[in-house]
Amino acid sequence: MVIGTKVSRADIRDSLARAHERAAALPDLLVEAQRIANTVISGWHGRRKSGTGDNFWEFRPYVNGESLARIDWRRSARDDHTYVRDREWESAHTVWLWSDASPSMFYRSTRAPLSKEARALVLMLAMAEILSRSGERIAFPQVMRPVCARNGAERLATQLLHNAPDVTLPDLSDVQRFSEVVLFSDFLHPLDELTAFLDRLARRGVRAHLVEIADPAEETFPYTGRVEFRDPESGTILVAGRAETYADEYRRLYLARRDSLADYCTRLGWTFTIHRTDRPAASCLARLHAALSLGMSGGAWR
Repeated sequence: MVIGTKVSRADIRDSLARAHERAAALPDLLVEAQRIANTVISGWHGRRKSGTGDNFWEFRPYVNGESLARIDWRRSARDDHTYVRDREWESAHTVWLWSDASPSMFYRSTRAPLSKEARALVLMLAMAEILSRSGERIAFPQVMRPVCARNGAERLATQLLHNAPDVTLPDLSDVQRFSEVVLFSDFLHPLDELTAFLDRLARRGVRAHLVEIADPAEETFPYTGRVEFRDPESGTILVAGRAETYADEYRRLYLARRDSLADYCTRLGWTFTIHRTDRPAASCLARLHAALSLGMSGGAWR
C-alpha cells in the first residue's frame, strides 16, 4: 500500500469488475446501513421556530386572511378569541452524498474487517437513511437528483446498482448554494488537486463535511522486512528491503497530509471526520449526524 497519485485508469475490464463487485455487495451493505442508522436516529431536525412542521409550537390569535383550516376550534371555544395552532418550522434542505469508488478504496489489510469502500458505502447509506426519515432531500452527483422520500436510502442503493460513476472526485456542478455536501473518501489525492476541488466547492457557497476513511495499517504502517508495495491507482511498485526503515517518515507525511486537510476544513467552517475501518461505524455516524443537525462551526474530529 502506497500513498500515490490518483490517475485515470485505462483498463476497462478492471473497472467493470470493481463495479460488479460493488453492485453485488450493495444489498447487504444497505441492510447494515439501516441497522446502524436505527442506533443513531433520535428524532432530530426541529428548527425551534414557527412554521410548517409536525410538532406543536404555540397558539396565537387568528389573523384575517389566514386559512380557516389552521384554526384550532377546541382552543378557540374556551374564550371569545379565535386561535391558530402554530407548528414548529422544519425546513427540508438538500444534502448531497458521495462515496469514493476509486481503486485505493478497495484496500483492506488483515487488521480490518472490510474494505474502505465498503465502510464508506455503509456510512453513506446510513446517513441517507437518517436524512430521509427526517424529511430531508438527499442526492448523489450524476446518479440521483434530490429526492425527499422515506425510502431515500433504498432509492439511492438501487440507483448505485445500475449507475455508479467510477471517478476520483465528483462533479458537483449541480449543487446549489446553501446545500450540504458529505464526502466519504480516503482523500489520498495530490493535495493541490484536492484543495483546488474544495476551493471550487467553497466558492459555490455550500457547506461540506469530509469523512476520511482509513485502514488501520495506513495509519500505523506495521510492515517489516522485505515488502512489495503497489499503488492501486497507477500500478507503480516499490520494493522495500527493510520496510521498517520507512515507518517514521511515512507516518510523518501521512499525518501531515491529514492535518493540512483538517486545517483547511476548519478555516472554511466545514467539518472533518476521521474514521478507521477497524472501529464501529455507529460512532462515526453519530458525529456526522451531530455536525449536520446542530450546525457546528467546523473543526476536525479525531
